[in-house]
Amino acid sequence: MADKGGHPGAPGRAPEADGCDRVRNVALVGHSGAGKTTLVEALLAATGTLQRAGKVEDGTTVSDFDDVEVRQQRSVNLALAPLKHGDVKVNLIDTPGYADFVGDLRAGLRAADAALFVISAVDGIDGLTRMIWEECAAVRMPRAVVITKVDQQRGDYDDVVMACQDVFGEGVAPLYFPARGDDGLQGLIGLLSQRCLDYSTGRRTECDPDPRYLDQISEQRASLIEGIIQESEDETLMDRYLSGEEIDVKALIEDLETAVARGSFYPVLATSVPHGDHPGPVVGMLELLEVVTQAFPSPLEHGIPPVTPVAGGPPKELTCDPEGPLVAEVVKTTSDPYVGRISLVRVFSGTLRPDTTVHVSGHGMEDRGHEDHDVDERVGALTSPLGKTQRTVASCGAGDICAVAKLGRAETGDTLSDPGAPVVMAPWSMPDPLLPVAIRAKSKADEDKLSQALGRLVAEDPTLRLENNAETRQLVLWCMGEAHADVLIDRLRARYGVEVERVDLRVPLRETFGGTAKGLGRHVKQSGGHGQYGICHIDVEPLPSGEGFEFVDKIVGGVVPRQFIPSVEKGVRQQMERGVSAGYPMVDVKVTLHDGKAHSVDSSDMAFQAAGALALKDAAGQVPILLLEPVDEVEVLIADEYVGQIMSDLTSRRGRVLGSQAVPGGRTMIKAEVPQLEIVRYAIDLRSMSQGTGTFTRRFLRYEPLPSHLADKVAAGSRDG
Repeated sequence: MADKGGHPGAPGRAPEADGCDRVRNVALVGHSGAGKTTLVEALLAATGTLQRAGKVEDGTTVSDFDDVEVRQQRSVNLALAPLKHGDVKVNLIDTPGYADFVGDLRAGLRAADAALFVISAVDGIDGLTRMIWEECAAVRMPRAVVITKVDQQRGDYDDVVMACQDVFGEGVAPLYFPARGDDGLQGLIGLLSQRCLDYSTGRRTECDPDPRYLDQISEQRASLIEGIIQESEDETLMDRYLSGEEIDVKALIEDLETAVARGSFYPVLATSVPHGDHPGPVVGMLELLEVVTQAFPSPLEHGIPPVTPVAGGPPKELTCDPEGPLVAEVVKTTSDPYVGRISLVRVFSGTLRPDTTVHVSGHGMEDRGHEDHDVDERVGALTSPLGKTQRTVASCGAGDICAVAKLGRAETGDTLSDPGAPVVMAPWSMPDPLLPVAIRAKSKADEDKLSQALGRLVAEDPTLRLENNAETRQLVLWCMGEAHADVLIDRLRARYGVEVERVDLRVPLRETFGGTAKGLGRHVKQSGGHGQYGICHIDVEPLPSGEGFEFVDKIVGGVVPRQFIPSVEKGVRQQMERGVSAGYPMVDVKVTLHDGKAHSVDSSDMAFQAAGALALKDAAGQVPILLLEPVDEVEVLIADEYVGQIMSDLTSRRGRVLGSQAVPGGRTMIKAEVPQLEIVRYAIDLRSMSQGTGTFTRRFLRYEPLPSHLADKVAAGSRDG
């Protein structure tokens, strides 16, 4: 393998699918550290895809091949790991578990037909996992739960199962539970088969369970069977079961598989992968593969996102048919300065082939730097990625996933379709980046390369928004969080050779008059030859917030010629843009021109522009100049148990809480008005206060006077910046 140090077990040929019904696309979801990447390695090794599993701590796993991932020992990118079990190809989609990289997580769910929620027996369920479960439930995506690290001393399988049932709701039931021997974890006990699956020798063997487990088997088996029967389409099954009839296990398994594929029943499995201080057998891979290949739906059973013609018109009905019209979607884009752009593509309809022309459509995210585009491009080589290794494939049919080279305009979220009948897929939901990070290039050479490098990062990451703020003259990366910002800056340096540094973010303030004042503008320069002459008298008064600027002409008798009155206004406006006190634009003032003088020869447009500017500055010296700060309307969606804490925090940020309302699912929406200066890092603070469960939106509302005890400090800091 082509990553650092190489993978301990080299991959062979790419697995091929023998039809849409022989494919399973499965996203692994769970909090950081739950063991998703380790589980992927164990599954690849169990199916012979790899000779030996890599380790996160050694930086040798298939999924975490990026330099940042190797150093941080955590996933920050979506990664594809295809394998074959029996005659079924399984595309495992390993997603990041840290909230900052939820964009890749949602892209993984878009490419998948089912989700495998990976939960640590040691750490339990976190807020992000709960939120993603709810999102999957809203679209009835089939799900299963796998509990990892059941061999560890601090792990409690039974407690985590109960937590899953409490948090995830009805339909969650274990199929197995751990069997322990004198030396630790021995294997699993199947509740339907009532057999012990012993892994203590390194291979799975079946035996009768230890008698001490019989009561537990009886109790949990009854609960499992009742749950399966409730989902059965055979309405007589429950009556037969309650009357004491022994239900055929084969029939129960068929009903179980149907309910899982339908997204109404969620089996729980147990796994263990030895590492570090926890030696022992690999447990639970075959059982997990059986559920994935037999119970999870194929692409034929999972709906296709809405598709509409690029030219407009009603949505098109499509099915997962390799012979149908081509419709595919770019779920992940990566850019390499040497290899170029590589697009990870899920094919929903038709068949994608190399060296053919496709239409690339991108729509809906112009606010984040992704311009609408409709272009025809030629497809390069098709590959099946396994980490960094790209294995060439001849084609990619409906339902499958591949990587495409040399699509120069394709970005994450774009649609690929037939150039003769181009279509665009409805975009998936993507969170707004709400952490602003101001950066600047360290040198002129870095500045020259920065624009192109940032363009490539924006193309591959729809959760990144780039802002070039003309007012504050700052380049701002809007990110999902601190870790997201760190990864972006690291990539600029490592991938593109661009060094940048963070700088303090400047919030755009405003100035206004604190009272009425009179101003004299005298611009007279007569030292021989053609001179400059312009004199004007103005009255200035503040206007209500949001009124902007009003200019009133009250000149009588032509003391200022008509052609120069617009010049005075222009000079006043230009000075307002420059500010009169701390260098911030001035707003909400009314200026009345009521007197002045002109010279028949020396007066000019430029002279009266200068006089207007001087008059405004003269008036500003006679009254207090107020600094105004932007105030945002903020809506915070939070679990009910955090409402009091969040409200108190908003108040401490000089915010005004306007009210709250209950939201289904045990949550509350809090509405408040908060100064922008106080919420620069709110994305990080809210996540910390709510254990990752809180989200918020913000939009500019108005400007308000900055409190006097802050005005001098903020103005001085902004001028210094």
